[in-house]
Amino acid sequence: MTIRAVTVALLLMFVPGLAWATPTIGASAPDFTLVDSNGTEQSLSDYLGQRVVLEWTNHGCPYVGKHYGTGNMQSLQREATEAGVVWLSIISSAPGRQGYVSGEEANNLTATRGAYPTAVLFDPDGHVGHAYDARTTPGMYVIDEAGILRYMGAIDDQPTARRSSVEGANNYVRQALADLDAGHEVQIAETQQYGCSIKYR
Repeated sequence: MTIRAVTVALLLMFVPGLAWATPTIGASAPDFTLVDSNGTEQSLSDYLGQRVVLEWTNHGCPYVGKHYGTGNMQSLQREATEAGVVWLSIISSAPGRQGYVSGEEANNLTATRGAYPTAVLFDPDGHVGHAYDARTTPGMYVIDEAGILRYMGAIDDQPTARRSSVEGANNYVRQALADLDAGHEVQIAETQQYGCSIKYR
């Protein structure tokens, strides 16, 4: 067995989530259980029957700052949650690395920024991030009521940290949700993520 094969085998054995391999549009989204900012365990499977948006985030990332600093992310969260969508913000930053926060700090960020997630979840070991092949913040995923992954990629088509780029951008998440509302296939189902690299362990 080659060194690479041994390495992969060990990862699959000891790192839960990597066994799922790369997530696939049209297939079941990898299930997970994480602790939220209030200390409560939440599983993706708890939300079967509801549409779900996953948002990988890091408050120290300037690309994330673009969307929160302009209110763009908050307005999208509010639109979605008021329409019955479950919005889960996930922090995969490892302890001691940029973006890692306590539950209290996460709740304070939610309040001071006027954010509207259903919950903020912690993934300090990076298991869920790796299961979704999440690479940057922000990184976005849309899952339908049957638990099928319908969109993954960037939030929009403006891969820059300039706040002025929000105006006039094509928001892929909003478009994906609108396509699902209309009973259509998501027209743009996968895009290249952009932003800051996730600060995995």
